[in-house]
Amino acid sequence: MQIDVTGHHIDLTDALRDYVQAKMDKLERHFDNVVDVHVILTVEKLVQKAEATMKLSGAKLYADASAQDMYAAIDGLVEKLDRQVKKHKEKVTDHRRNEGAQAKAAGEGDED
Repeated sequence: MQIDVTGHHIDLTDALRDYVQAKMDKLERHFDNVVDVHVILTVEKLVQKAEATMKLSGAKLYADASAQDMYAAIDGLVEKLDRQVKKHKEKVTDHRRNEGAQAKAAGEGDED
């Protein structure tokens, strides 16, 4: 997974980059097919904003969050992306495969 962090009207420190990297690594535990993540950190007067575009195999997810503190904005962003990744993973997972196997096994028992 490649993480690209950019900042608008903010100096990106190593601490901010490491924090974003650590939080995004937690997302990768839920879903292995993360290709690319682009994170933009922005300061607008008193509001700290974090937004991200995440490219997965077969989808593109977007989320943003605002807070008084940049670390809180990043936490909110990661929570939103986490929910979206879990939802995407549920959509991708084929739930019908087991039902067909069970119906077939039940049908074989009836033929005797």
